[in-house]
Parts: sequence; C-alpha cells; structure tokens
Amino acid sequence: MRKGYILKENLKTWLGAIKEKFPLIAPVQDDGLTLFKEVEKVDDIVFDYGITRMPPKDLFFPQTEKMFRIKNKNNVAIELESPEKITDEQVLFGVHSCDLKSILALDPVFTTRFPDRYYQERRDKTYVIGLSCTKALPTCFCTAYGINPTDADGADVHLTEVGDKYLVEVVTERGERLVSAIPGIVFEDTTNLEAEKAKLTEKVKGEIKFIDLTGVKEVLDENFELPLWEKWAQKCLGCGICTYVCPTCHCFDINDFNRGDGIGERFRCWDSCMFSDFTRMAGGHNPRPTKKERVRNRFMHKLKYHLDRYSVVGCVGCGRCVQRCPENIDIRAIISDIKGGV
Repeated sequence: MRKGYILKENLKTWLGAIKEKFPLIAPVQDDGLTLFKEVEKVDDIVFDYGITRMPPKDLFFPQTEKMFRIKNKNNVAIELESPEKITDEQVLFGVHSCDLKSILALDPVFTTRFPDRYYQERRDKTYVIGLSCTKALPTCFCTAYGINPTDADGADVHLTEVGDKYLVEVVTERGERLVSAIPGIVFEDTTNLEAEKAKLTEKVKGEIKFIDLTGVKEVLDENFELPLWEKWAQKCLGCGICTYVCPTCHCFDINDFNRGDGIGERFRCWDSCMFSDFTRMAGGHNPRPTKKERVRNRFMHKLKYHLDRYSVVGCVGCGRCVQRCPENIDIRAIISDIKGGV
C-alpha cells in the first residue's frame, strides 16, 4: 500500500480532474437529502456528512434494471442487455467504512456461485475512493462488527482528513491506475499523518456506543424459535423500509412486460423479505405467513445466514434501518434481547 497526501485546498482540483476523465459519483445534497449521485459541479460534493440517506449499492445493483428483450415474430430471439453498454469506467467518491464493507458483503452474492454479469461489469468499471468518518452519529454501531470508522478495506484509494491535508492510501492496483492517471497526490513520508489518523480513529470510535456481539450467532445457531421474534413482530408494520435503506440487502423480484408487436422485456427490481407476498408460492402457500416469520428471517439473515453462506457479516452497523424505521425497531435492542435470552 502506497501512502501520500493531498492538501485540502487542492482536493477539489484533483476531483475536478477526475470528473473531466470519468463520471464522478459522490455525496451531494438533493432536496435536503444527502445522496450518492453523479456530480454536476465539484463544489456540490458534501465532504463532512454523517451517513447518506441511501447506500451506494444501487450503483452496482440498481433499483430497477432491464435484463433482456424477447422478440417473437418469425422466430423467438432473446437479446441480452449488454453490460458493456450499461456504464463506462466511473469513480465513486466519499464512501465511508461501513458502506465500503457493505460492498464487500454484496460481492460474494453476485460474483461467486452464480455470477451476475451486470453487477460484475459495474464493479469492474468502478474506482472506489473511501473517506474516513470524522464524527459518529447516535445510530452508528460499525465497531460491533470490527469495523473502524477510518478503515480503508474495500476502497481502491482511501482519504482521511488530517488538519490541512488528506492522508491518501492507495490500496489496490485499480487505485494505482487511478492515481497514476490523475496526478495530484504527493508521495512522501506520512508517518505524522498516520499518527494523526490513529488519533482520529480512537476519537470517532469513542463516540460510538459499543455493541457486544459475543455469543449472538451461537444463540441463533441453536435456537430458531425465540419469544423475541413475536415481541418485535408486534411493532413491525411490514413496510420494508429497513431493507430498502440497508446497504447489504439484495432481494429482487423479476417481472416480464409485453410491449406489443411480439416484443417483451424482463426487468428486475428491489424487493423485500418483509412483504407478505415475498415468499407466497403460486399455489397460495406461504412459508412465512405472519410478520413473526418475516422479522425473524430478516434479523437471522443479518446476524447469521449471510455469515454462514459467505463468511462475511450481513450487517455493517451503518444505522440506516435504526434511523428510518417508523416503529423504532432497533437491531441493537434485538441483539441485546438475544444476549439476554428474551
């Protein structure tokens, strides 16, 4: 890993040079919300933010996506959407450590046993620049999963604000290609900057209430039925907002549309395991007939199933679901209940 720095006053110039060469996606203010969007002006980028309303996952796994077209005139023909046409190389800037980890949690879902050509193409064509947190929100709990708020894991290049400079860590070969293509990083001794980064790490970690996950998975491994699922299901509205703001949820539905004149199209779109019809089968049977089963499935997935399948945690402690749940269902309280044997 190469390390260097860029003066804070030069960062926008560097990002501007990136924008001239690649589409640049970064946190911006949009109608009062902080969202990852393509940047029109570098001055629009929000650097000092807590958490974006939505995670950056739709850059790789869009909310709605056309998969292929079917033509049935003289002969049936299937025309796949070419991922090469979906996107050119692009740069995603300003991703915090929890969201970096969430992308790593999505990767095995879409790139291992059943590779998804659309997701893979977007991943391969995206340079990811991480940005260390400088503050924590009351809903943050990334440290529960061993994530530090200044971690560079998952980034190609990672920046940490330190005084009048940004410490720059070039993490991957892809990151090397980016900093080589866009000059502006000064590669000199960064010992003092790294020491300051360590202080920042401890400061922000100290602002986060630590949640102890010791024993939680072991309880879930041995207990499918727990009274707590009924307790929390009574509060749940089944609205699914927790899954839509979650950076690691990846359920989707598939729909076919007849466009007329012998042409049909297949789309996929985000779906939610919290919806009553998510597991309903063609004959009407539903293996998760009540909110209890659906609430249990969601939190078992976050705390057990994803880890079992991919050896990667299914939650990164970003706190979005805690912020957005209209009934104040808090995964941290559920963890406490599991540890307490409720």
